[in-house]
Formats: sequence, structure tokens, C-alpha cells
Amino acid sequence: MRIEYHRTLIADRVRNQAFEKALRAVIKKGETTVADIGAGTGLLGLMAAKLGAREVFLYEAAEVAGVAAKIIKANGARNCHLIPCHSTEMVDPPRVDVVVSETLGNYAFEEHMIESLADAKKRFLKPGGVIIPRALEQFVAPVVSDRIQVEFDAWEGTGLDLSVARQMSLNNIYVRTLKPNELLGAQVWDKIAFGTDARSARKGEVSWKLAEAATVYGFAVWWEAELVPGVTLSTAPGAPRTHWEQLYFPLLAPIAVKKGETVGVTLRSRTSADAGTHVAWIATHRDANGRETARQSLNLDKGYLP
Repeated sequence: MRIEYHRTLIADRVRNQAFEKALRAVIKKGETTVADIGAGTGLLGLMAAKLGAREVFLYEAAEVAGVAAKIIKANGARNCHLIPCHSTEMVDPPRVDVVVSETLGNYAFEEHMIESLADAKKRFLKPGGVIIPRALEQFVAPVVSDRIQVEFDAWEGTGLDLSVARQMSLNNIYVRTLKPNELLGAQVWDKIAFGTDARSARKGEVSWKLAEAATVYGFAVWWEAELVPGVTLSTAPGAPRTHWEQLYFPLLAPIAVKKGETVGVTLRSRTSADAGTHVAWIATHRDANGRETARQSLNLDKGYLP
């Protein structure tokens, strides 16, 4: 059991305060019923109970459910009911006023949150009920600093041809913290309304026409979730630090972009409990006349070593 991972969640005050604020906004004391999907140690469910929820149902399939059961008992939360299974496996779940789920990853959907919340809206939520988070946007920005890309030079410092391994390492996604001054302007490449949009396959295409020459070394990706209207949680560079970081998508080779030229990226992802997480990205370079001069295709599946 990765109890140390759960400690990092408990220590993430930015995350916890945002969810507490969202729950406070929707819970009516003594009336509201709540389902906490992917409850972990039970923190959000216990928050809901403390804020006055009438009943809370906590769904957790992992071994940490045993820890959650003891924590619920230690806190005397008799209105909290632990259900040790994945929410999608629950037959005839009790209907609730609020569904809350914090199963977000550095890549937002790596824990298959889209599927879980689409199912929850259909089978768990009362008419007019609330899902937290309600929506999410994914952002992407070109990285114009070589700080991370130079890590891949290690493959070239041995005097041997390790290009096969280098190619695999570039077809990977890296969790890193980036600084705003290392990036060009961010753009939204994907939007989702949880519960309404059940598409686990996501795709977006964006481009930047440069006002000044720059070298693009890769792309940074992050997300911003709207928990309830007016309450957001962001993993953006420059946002308050959380246990999440940004993702770095490498290139096979840096792209030198002149003033007036365009760099673009197409991102695709597919996530499911059965198939796991699959991500691919294509970078393009166009001259000032719009003619494509270079294209690089990368795919997380190519970087996987069985």
C-alpha cells in the first residue's frame, strides 16, 4: 500500500482547502447526501460529514479502504458508510445530492475519472444534483528553455550508439515543475464537463505564430478544474503549489522558429480502466507562408519498455 502517497494528499493544503470550500458551498446541514468516489483515506468524505452532510457514502477499491474504515471509526463518523469497491461495480447505489471525486493525476485523466463520473451522474446522482469537480480544461504551451531537454543528452555521452534507447526516452512524458518564463503563452487544447461528456478519447490542436524568434524544446501540459462556480484548482506554472506538477512532452529534436513562423501541436489521449493511458503528440513547424517544413510524431506507447 502506498501510504506515503496518501500522506502527500493530506499535506496538500491547496487541494484540500479548495475541495472544502466547494463542499461548503453545496452542503445543506442535515439534508445533503454525498458520495465520495475514490475516497482514499476518507478525507473528503469526512470533510462532508463535518460540514453537516446527512449521509456520506465512500467508495474505495484499493487496500487503503481498510485504513479509511479505521479512520472513520476513530472519528466517530456514524453517518459515513465505507463501500470497499469501485463505484462502477456498485449495484443499485444509493442516490445522492452531491458526488465528489478527487481522482485527478498529473495527467488529469490517468485514473479514468471521465468514466467514473459519467457513470456516477447516470446511476448515483439525484436529478439536479452536483458533481465536484464540474469541469476541467487542459492547457499546453511550448517550452523555450532547454533545462529539461538537456537531460536526454546523457544517452550521447558514452561513446556508444544508444540512439535506440534515446528515441524511447523521448517518446515519454515527464513530470516536472516548469517556470512561466520558460514558456510561450498557454492555450486550451481540451475542455470537459464531467458527467455530461463521457468521451475518454480526447484530442486538441493548437498553434503559435511567433512575434520573435525562439527555439522550442518541448511542450508543457497542465490542467485547471472548476470544482463549483467560483472555486478552481490549477496545476499551472505560477499557480499555488500542489502535490501535482506539470507534464513535459519532449521533441525528437528542438525546433528553431523564426519570427513570423508557426509552431503547432496536436495532442491525443485515450484512457480506460482496461487499456490504461495512451497519449500521442505531433509537433509541426510552418514557415511565414504557412507551408509545413517539419513534423515530429511521438507516442507514449513507443516509450514503453515491457
